[in-house]
Amino acid sequence: MAAAAALLRMSKSSSAQSTAVSRAFTSFVSSRNFSASSSSAYNPEPEIARSPPSSFLSRNSPLPQDPKDRNVQWVFLGCPGVGKGTYASRLSNLLGVPHIATGDLVREELNSTGPLASQLKEIVNQGKLVSDEIIINLLSKRLEAGEAKGESGFILDGFPRTIRQAEILEGVTEIDLVVNLQLREEALLAKCLGRRICSQCGGNYNIACIDIKADNGGPGIYMAPLPPPPQCADKLIQRADDTEEVVKARLEIYNEMSRPLEEFYRSRGKLLEFSLPGGIPESWPKLLEALNLEDHEVKRSAAA
Repeated sequence: MAAAAALLRMSKSSSAQSTAVSRAFTSFVSSRNFSASSSSAYNPEPEIARSPPSSFLSRNSPLPQDPKDRNVQWVFLGCPGVGKGTYASRLSNLLGVPHIATGDLVREELNSTGPLASQLKEIVNQGKLVSDEIIINLLSKRLEAGEAKGESGFILDGFPRTIRQAEILEGVTEIDLVVNLQLREEALLAKCLGRRICSQCGGNYNIACIDIKADNGGPGIYMAPLPPPPQCADKLIQRADDTEEVVKARLEIYNEMSRPLEEFYRSRGKLLEFSLPGGIPESWPKLLEALNLEDHEVKRSAAA
């Protein structure tokens, strides 16, 4: 496709590269009926709480009866391993929009025989961030596939990771809401080290039992293990990058390079900061409440 070719021809100049990428994204956004807009005005003191920002509420209230009519354009932020994929995937199913995770795109490429596989393997195993050019190349290919299937709206997970990526995205389309998931670092480390994948079915599980007591005024956190079913128990493998050294390196890189994104979106009044109170049973209903959403399955379970 022309957009993918444009990405490969990007010059080393930052401004020229940004222009080429923006044009590539614009071709996808235009063809998929996404609404392009200029950036929001700067708000020096945005109101950030455990409810969606006022800019989100004004565009989406009252909510339609069928949430699948909304075609939301959301971004999920948070440290590696915090659970962006878990909650973005659940919201994707609830709202009927695609969950596009750049981490999954990278892993798919790693498992391929494409020219990027060997280069990506070295980057990922060292816990480094994948370059903008590679990420945008993979994301463009994913958008091409979505365009062919008639997808509308999105929940982005893993993009943007830098201010530069956020500026490129902002120049192409309007992001409605940015959800920033937060979890104590010791819980993050234990969660990442406990992750396991079934080598046969690809299911994701976690063998860690996280029980951190409250201290210094902070709440305690309990996250029960997510054990595999019996047929997967002897087929579990650990990701090569889920070692303590690599996980700590990822967290350090995130703190240095990605956390400025929080201020980027906070200044635009689009940031929802959500501290995970525990595992999925505790966190999912609270997240839905913060987003003013309802999951009828949760209601039925609570009433049973």
